[in-house]
Amino acid sequence: MNLDLSGKTALVCGSTQGLGYASAVELALLGCNIVLLARNEAKLIEALKSLPKNAQQNHRYLVADFGDTLLVKNVIDEFVQHNTIHILVNNTGGPAGGTALNAAPEDFLLAFNNHLINNHNLTLAVVPGMKLVGFGRIINIISTSVKIPLAGLGVSNTIRGAVAAWAKTLATELGPFGITVNNVLPGFTKTSRADYVIAKKAGDTGKTEEQVLAALEAEIPAGRIGKPEEFGAAVAFLCSPAASYINGINLPVDGGRLGCL
Repeated sequence: MNLDLSGKTALVCGSTQGLGYASAVELALLGCNIVLLARNEAKLIEALKSLPKNAQQNHRYLVADFGDTLLVKNVIDEFVQHNTIHILVNNTGGPAGGTALNAAPEDFLLAFNNHLINNHNLTLAVVPGMKLVGFGRIINIISTSVKIPLAGLGVSNTIRGAVAAWAKTLATELGPFGITVNNVLPGFTKTSRADYVIAKKAGDTGKTEEQVLAALEAEIPAGRIGKPEEFGAAVAFLCSPAASYINGINLPVDGGRLGCL
């Protein structure tokens, strides 16, 4: 099985922590050059120092806040003038919790820009280089809510679904050029986002965070929440040469929790 990504360059968004950082680590372990993208330069520098690296690898970072779509576009447009991105991992923090009925229209617009518009601008920038070399991988880290909506995450459910449909459309359009587009759907994984969801649910229900976590784990056939590196490994595999015929899928990494096929 060919998992070698030596000589390839991956742009990994939201990569100073959590699932983004875990994905960057696993890609680096396969020999990939990593370009981290996030808004906090101090955290980017620390993350860069801790990435696995051999003598042939060159890891870098870019600074941009996903809250500013024009800035994100300008940063990536400038970078690709002199660099080819072979792998794009789209990832950013999810919208705040709450029901869809209690969300303001502005909440949906903000999430749409943060997720779909930024993803699209990044894709537009990197695809010409991917076409030129005949190899490309676009991975979108979204949510299992694209299969079954999650209670109390109305805005997130809506926007994640839009990203999934956008990605499926792109998979059809880009497949002839050796470029695959896939979505990876994290279940409950030990990240700051999961901590937020647990804390919010505890506050809403009056239960302790330990009780909420125990109830969540009881719903997972694996009997536990996931580890970030387990998720990162799935992302890295889909980016590898071995996964060249996997295109346009939603891959849950959730320990079997989803109650659908």
